[in-house]
Amino acid sequence: MPVGTRNRIIQGGGLHHIAVQARDWDESLRFYRDVLGMKVVAEFGSPQRKIVLLDIGDGSHIELFQPKAETPSAGSPAPNDPVTHFALATTDTRAALEHVRQAGCTVTVEPKDVDLNDQLNITIAFFLGPNGEVIELFQVNA
Repeated sequence: MPVGTRNRIIQGGGLHHIAVQARDWDESLRFYRDVLGMKVVAEFGSPQRKIVLLDIGDGSHIELFQPKAETPSAGSPAPNDPVTHFALATTDTRAALEHVRQAGCTVTVEPKDVDLNDQLNITIAFFLGPNGEVIELFQVNA
């Protein structure tokens, strides 16, 4: 896992994982593992509720939870889901977006170049994951 050096309060600060409540377990696991290329590094939980930890590619992780009986079904509104969106780093937003588009994902924001107050030049795009989660592709440009 990468260790951050820029946070002076929480030494070694960085992203470890983002927890995602799957609505369709098989589809979610297939999506993160096969479409986005994340590697399962740990499987735990119980026979009633599986949990997997997937390496995003830099040592940061997605923690995927199997649905419970009361978990909303795919497409249902879930006002208590706390994740607004999460961003995956990439060196080519446009190519990554085309890849997920070809995999059947709904694109919500096409790639756009953004200059953040002359401090950071980025290319971003957004799409929906299999549980309705909003995923951002985030490219820092030189």
